[in-house]
Amino acid sequence: MSGAVTPVTEAIAALEAARTTPVAPGAPLVPGAVGILAVGDEVLTSYATGSAVLYDDSAALLPAHARVPMQLDTVFDVASLTKLFTATVAMQQVEAGLLELDAPVADHLPDFAAGGKAAITVRQLLTHTSGLEWWLPLWRDWPNRDARIHAALTHPPATPPGEQFVYSDLNLIALGVLLEQLGGATLDVLVHHGVTVPLGMRDTGFLTQLGHVETARFAATEIEDDTGRGLVRGEVHDENAWSLEGVAGHAGVFSTGADLLRFARVFTGSDPRILSADSVIVMTTNLNPDLPDDAHGIGFEIDQPRYMGELSGPRTIGHTGFTGTSLVADLASGATAILLTNAVHPHRPETSINALRAAWATGAARSLH
Repeated sequence: MSGAVTPVTEAIAALEAARTTPVAPGAPLVPGAVGILAVGDEVLTSYATGSAVLYDDSAALLPAHARVPMQLDTVFDVASLTKLFTATVAMQQVEAGLLELDAPVADHLPDFAAGGKAAITVRQLLTHTSGLEWWLPLWRDWPNRDARIHAALTHPPATPPGEQFVYSDLNLIALGVLLEQLGGATLDVLVHHGVTVPLGMRDTGFLTQLGHVETARFAATEIEDDTGRGLVRGEVHDENAWSLEGVAGHAGVFSTGADLLRFARVFTGSDPRILSADSVIVMTTNLNPDLPDDAHGIGFEIDQPRYMGELSGPRTIGHTGFTGTSLVADLASGATAILLTNAVHPHRPETSINALRAAWATGAARSLH
């Protein structure tokens, strides 16, 4: 890279190092990436590097001519960033008077009361203080979608509600089912009509809403031997979301960097098209004050330096996705860092990519000075 060293060029250098420097067992940390750094309405950089598809279905490197280059409009499985979309739909139901955050989940889903969960509230699902198990192999141990949903709703809690933070996919699976009942439509439709269409996020949504996106635009994820799917591309990576027909509250949304920037601006600029200012405040305010290491709003994590880097602070919100994605936004300055990678291609890495996420977000933070 030539020219003056700036916070943006330093962040890009970190991306290039992650893409080209081998780590154990010899592959680079990420095959490719799309990154956006912005402050308010100014985009500091939109950067694409590496490969959307680098390996074949045997995990062998593709020859150079067969690799699919990463593009700015590459469509990524954003994994747990899906939780932010589910949380947004939940707040829309609150605004409509159909949902109360402190109401017991079982008021809406009677089956959820099983196993001593009658007192768990919607807020506790969204702040991961419900006490539910962090995960269940729904795809493996139950035979169909209905059985898997029933298992997720009725499984007994691991700890009493409200006592500790346990990040749990089951929280958002249950919430997704609840929202479908309240909204009178499936979650993919609720997200489509409530979030992506009004924001002009044409390339974002569950796959049921993305029939116009050509397979060639998708970044590949993992070779899934356990599910027998082989190299996953243009299908949801998360096994449980896949077994729930691709639509679930915890995973299943696909998006692009540009679309995620539109979504982030709802919170940095209080875009009134999909949420009221009051809802934005609730989503971005720490609702876990007694758990200092686990600050969390409705959907959003808050002030997590491990992946927010120098952008982290008490007014910084964000989330990560297992496939190698992250969204970080500082509400005070409007600085936003979006990083989309296919880190699980061809297999999930042994090394966390949080340092890379933090370096990318730090690029936005240092650009403020």
